[in-house]
Amino acid sequence: MKPLDRLIERAKAAPRRIVLAEGADPRVLAAAVRAERDGLAEPLLVGDRTAITAALATRGARPDRFRIEDPADSALTERFVARYLHLRSRKGASEADAQAAMADPMGFAAMMVREDEADGMVGGAVATTAHTVRVALQIIGRAPEAKLVSSFFLMMLCAPEHKKKGAFLFADCGLVVEPDVDQLADIALATARSCRALIGEAPRVAMLSFSTMGSAAHARIDRVRAATEKVRAAAPELAIDGELQFDAAFVPGVSSAKAPGSMTRGEANVFIFPNLEAGNIGYKIAQRIGGAIAIGPILQGLARPANDLSRGCDADDVYAMMAVTGVQAQDAAAGG
Repeated sequence: MKPLDRLIERAKAAPRRIVLAEGADPRVLAAAVRAERDGLAEPLLVGDRTAITAALATRGARPDRFRIEDPADSALTERFVARYLHLRSRKGASEADAQAAMADPMGFAAMMVREDEADGMVGGAVATTAHTVRVALQIIGRAPEAKLVSSFFLMMLCAPEHKKKGAFLFADCGLVVEPDVDQLADIALATARSCRALIGEAPRVAMLSFSTMGSAAHARIDRVRAATEKVRAAAPELAIDGELQFDAAFVPGVSSAKAPGSMTRGEANVFIFPNLEAGNIGYKIAQRIGGAIAIGPILQGLARPANDLSRGCDADDVYAMMAVTGVQAQDAAAGG
């Protein structure tokens, strides 16, 4: 079974309430209809009630099978406004600010997660990553144990032309622009945990650079090496190498030539990029030229699941992100 199919089956085994912040978007609606039909999740749609109801009917779906929350008339809005004001009053939020935040479907959806009206949130088909993440941080908040909120892409190599098949995690490709040593180590540790939780595999982590095991000298390489040592100190059982060029992390033959004694041996499944620029470029090359399925950016470090979509997403991407969010919610409920 392909990794994405396994993830979908896990989500179906215990469907969760996934709120879709951009409920009127055609891609989101198509994914919601499919998810409800397949038993992947219980989709909750936020947005204009009349528009969503009409669009569902046009697609041959029964609107009464979907929970639709329109911030303009929802029974939850008054409570949510009061809750937002309480959360953000120390930051100077006014009543007008709270009203505006809950009129925003993204803010309303995030509050549904915080108030246990939903188990996880998916947004970003229309909104920018910056807005999606800012709202999630303000309303859902960071997990108590998390030092940093970061992101990763779940990259699926499943096509016949892919010589190496499987699921791989690329981080951080969407959020932390120029991580320092501590942040880079935190990203690696968080993504290793996400690897276990989402794809059920032992993480094999490659800390990427333009150098392999001392083949070049530069302050940027020193930062990657220092982060690698911090990860080793925090998780001595973790298979991690750094610094590595991508080929030494991905191709066993190159690994044996460039990095003899490597712990990952060219079989890394978690790739930590040195900064956002490299990560964002890298995942898009893998997606657009390499034909990888890219699911993300998936957020890690929040108190409850909330995930972003690329604005270039299609309905399949939304469906896959609903599956990811559902599995994250299962893991959270199990205390993971």
